[in-house]
Amino acid sequence: MEENMDESQSQKGCKECCERCVGSLPWASLIATVLLYMGVALFCGCGHEALSGTVTILQNYFEVIRAPGETLDVFTIIDILKYIIYGLAAGFFVFGVLLLVEGFFTTGAIRDLYGEFKITACGRCLTAFLIFLAYLFFLVWLGVTAFTSLPVFMYFNVWSMCQNTSLVEGANLCLDLRQFGAVAISEERKVCTGSEKFFKMCESNELDLTFHLFVCTLAGAGAAVIAMVHFLMALAANWGYLKDASRMQKYEDIKSKEEQELHDIHSTRSKERLNAYT
Repeated sequence: MEENMDESQSQKGCKECCERCVGSLPWASLIATVLLYMGVALFCGCGHEALSGTVTILQNYFEVIRAPGETLDVFTIIDILKYIIYGLAAGFFVFGVLLLVEGFFTTGAIRDLYGEFKITACGRCLTAFLIFLAYLFFLVWLGVTAFTSLPVFMYFNVWSMCQNTSLVEGANLCLDLRQFGAVAISEERKVCTGSEKFFKMCESNELDLTFHLFVCTLAGAGAAVIAMVHFLMALAANWGYLKDASRMQKYEDIKSKEEQELHDIHSTRSKERLNAYT
């Protein structure tokens, strides 16, 4: 009988522990963090490989040569974009951790343990600063998404021409890099339908793979935008809690002070009556 009671108490304790652990998780911030990491990883990984595939296509089929020295050409721009991708990956990893930690400190079970932090000016200022950063990065990712759609559109046109080779066989269409600003106006780097380079490019894996990598890059940027919106909603809810908690603390302080004053007055009158009776 005692063993059954001990077992039931143990199960009840484990259940309460699990409920507390589940309740202490900031699910909104956690989901937004996972979505942000997935989006950034997809954007950075696929974007890096898509840029490398673009370099291969330019060199093999358009015969574009890297300019000597430190001249700013298309290859230098691609290298700069790769370094920007490295910075985005590192920066948003840290930013995601900050937002997740802030979410943990605003969650019920952790808030009960460290409640004093959340109703201080430091806690409110931190949440306000994170809201500002989240909104700023939301605008940044919107711009990145719009910028990423450009190579997707260009590769889609080339990919469509390759998929409909029989339809454009007599049209004599050309892909001129000068139209995209990839080379100087004086340089003529183009591939026309019906040429051997065009058929080789269409039959190669580089074009198809690079196009789909840019599509995945665009999807990653869109996921990052959704994650930032999710973070903004969670931070706005946290800010509302902080504001209400601050007002509640002021109310509790005033109420406690008034009760203490009433208690002191009552004690003083009781002593006066006792002295008068004596």
